[in-house]
Amino acid sequence: MFNAKFGKTIKLFLMDADPDGRIICELSNWTGKAYRIPRGKVKDCANRQELNGTTVYLLFGKAESSVAKPKVYIGEAENAYSRLVQHIGEKEFWNEAVVFISKDENLNKAHIKYLESRLHEIASTASRYDIQNANTPTRSAISEADQAEMEEFIEYIKMLINTMGFKVFEAFIKEEIAQTDFLYINAARGAHGKGKRVADGFVVFKGSEIAPDTVQSMSKSLKSFRDELLENRVIEDMDGKLIFQRDYLFSSPSTAAAIVMGRNANGLVEWKDSNGRVLKSIEEQEIQAAL
Repeated sequence: MFNAKFGKTIKLFLMDADPDGRIICELSNWTGKAYRIPRGKVKDCANRQELNGTTVYLLFGKAESSVAKPKVYIGEAENAYSRLVQHIGEKEFWNEAVVFISKDENLNKAHIKYLESRLHEIASTASRYDIQNANTPTRSAISEADQAEMEEFIEYIKMLINTMGFKVFEAFIKEEIAQTDFLYINAARGAHGKGKRVADGFVVFKGSEIAPDTVQSMSKSLKSFRDELLENRVIEDMDGKLIFQRDYLFSSPSTAAAIVMGRNANGLVEWKDSNGRVLKSIEEQEIQAAL
């Protein structure tokens, strides 16, 4: 299986000499290859022979609002190009596709059905994207050896898709640190939050309780954001308490703290660990320890 201790080389080829155009993404010493294809560029892929074979693919769409999740559809096909053309006519939500193929043409129908099912399962568990599949894909039965090979293929898919900026398979909190280093807010007016700083922001965990109302001095933008979270049922009234219904990723600790506390807040001093250390001190100590 993939060993994260070793560095990897990823090569990007801009097929249209444009970073917003089609991109081929390859990983050193891997037989797979990824095509990132904007919806409007699918028509330009008709002559790409590699896209006439078996594939597992993802269709990505933008979030409808600032609090909604981005969208993804996970599928498999025996002809990648034909399936993308079909989806242009059938599915409106998506703007980009990422197609995974095998350079040695070693993926058969059973393999891609297995990959589709596993990727759907991983994306569902990560819960970062709103999955557009109407049904849960059926997992094919493959040999133990093939299963091991496909699981390795999945690890590289996850690496490349994350490199492209789609964190569809990445949990908010990595498993190895999921039970450590929590941060808390226990403040006046019923604010009881639990969260953690992560690579792309700050996650407030499901079950956190926010203040029942806001102070007059809270900025209009934060009040509007709070209202949107309530309207979209990210936060719901449960027995008179306003509770997060799922883990939610904020852009910064301060935005997270403000929503929890119902006022403008500096997250670097409001979020504290179980020993009472504020986030600012924790980060400063981490930097000093690394010197």
